[in-house]
Amino acid sequence: MSEKEVTTKGLKKVLGLTSLFIITIGLVVSQTSVVSILQGAGIGGSTFFIAILIAFIITLCYISTYSELALMMPKAGSISTYTAVSIGHFPAIVAALSAYVAPAIFANPAELLLMQHVLDTILPGTFSNVALILLWLFTILNILGIDLFASIQSIVSFTMLVTLVVIGFVGLSKGSTEGTAPTQMLQDILHSGSSVFTLLLVALWPFFGFEMLCDLIEEAKNPVKHIPKAMFTASIVMLCAYSLIAFAAMKNVPATQLANTDIPHWDLGKAIFGNVGKIIILILSITTTSGLISAMLAAVPRLLYGMAHHKQLPSIFMRLHPKWRTPWFGIIVLSTLTTIPILLFGKRPDALLMLVISAASCYLLAYIIAHIDLIVLRKKYSNHVRSFKSPLFPLPQIIGISGMIYALINNSPTPALRLKVFINATLFMSFTGIYAFCWVKYKMKRKLFDPEPIGQAIKD
Repeated sequence: MSEKEVTTKGLKKVLGLTSLFIITIGLVVSQTSVVSILQGAGIGGSTFFIAILIAFIITLCYISTYSELALMMPKAGSISTYTAVSIGHFPAIVAALSAYVAPAIFANPAELLLMQHVLDTILPGTFSNVALILLWLFTILNILGIDLFASIQSIVSFTMLVTLVVIGFVGLSKGSTEGTAPTQMLQDILHSGSSVFTLLLVALWPFFGFEMLCDLIEEAKNPVKHIPKAMFTASIVMLCAYSLIAFAAMKNVPATQLANTDIPHWDLGKAIFGNVGKIIILILSITTTSGLISAMLAAVPRLLYGMAHHKQLPSIFMRLHPKWRTPWFGIIVLSTLTTIPILLFGKRPDALLMLVISAASCYLLAYIIAHIDLIVLRKKYSNHVRSFKSPLFPLPQIIGISGMIYALINNSPTPALRLKVFINATLFMSFTGIYAFCWVKYKMKRKLFDPEPIGQAIKD
């Protein structure tokens, strides 16, 4: 079958509101998210709740921006499409690759190795290669179709949410003298200082990724109603879940213990459930990792698919499987790039967790660019039909940009760590910048900041 025949069928519209909501949860919740929440609770104490609330407000800002952009240009390319129309292909490629592909390559192995670390702690030497097995299992399932993926994702994400809620509520009801008393938590919140802002990036990381649902917009049955609703609803659910588990952790585990371990969820499980906690944390570890890996393998290849349609990547990325109509090449490429760090770093999740923080800094760049895109497009295409409009424009965009810049500057608690993060983020963006410059100038033969007409972007 020719490339044209493979691609002209397009992606299948099979995702309803429930599926989109579940996929959104899977995109956001991960072991590294849970670890960030628990370690943040250990470092900041109850003042971390303020950081979580600020992170949630910033999240609502970027969700409102992406909702308007996605429904203006309902294409799988997401940020690459919006930025190409607003300020040109060069920043579009940089934003898409440095802020989504690079973090996926490094955050996914960190997530898988963290799961491996938990398994080795609970059952030493029993599941030595489970990280790679899980990765390629979900690779095959994603290639076999978005509807099959959505069904499995529903089971995984539901189990994950139930496990988080069970841990949280049991932790609330358990009488413990090991952690911080609720009355003391309240006093700490009332007397919190500016130090809470140093924890902003730690609180933001668990809220990154809601917007990746926009890459599945071509497969949504009713994107106008369901895409914004799925993201906003999921963000509220995760605010409650994160706050609940943070409170349970503070109440039952000493702050220093939460702050100084790679697997604080393991300590929380033991404190609440005793030996049974092994099974609970094992379920949480497997489901959070499975949900994230599966959702990332669904979303990122569709971003690459959209970029290829805009000629920002080689055309092979827009090939669809002739039977299942999935972007199989992008799925295999992402899985291969995820496999390499796993083989290189083995059982050293600490080496990759540094790159997760660097990945978070790259995410911030994408959110800043998205807010700028919306501001530019509101002026440039003021009469364009918008089925969703960001409320109180441009206040959410100004708040979002300000919050992201602050988190970018204060991305780590120590100067030494901050320097390493800046170096890693700079390397990510430099590599994608070189590719984008060469591709736009010599392959696309376009000016770097020459915007794409919105009609052409939607048509591609």
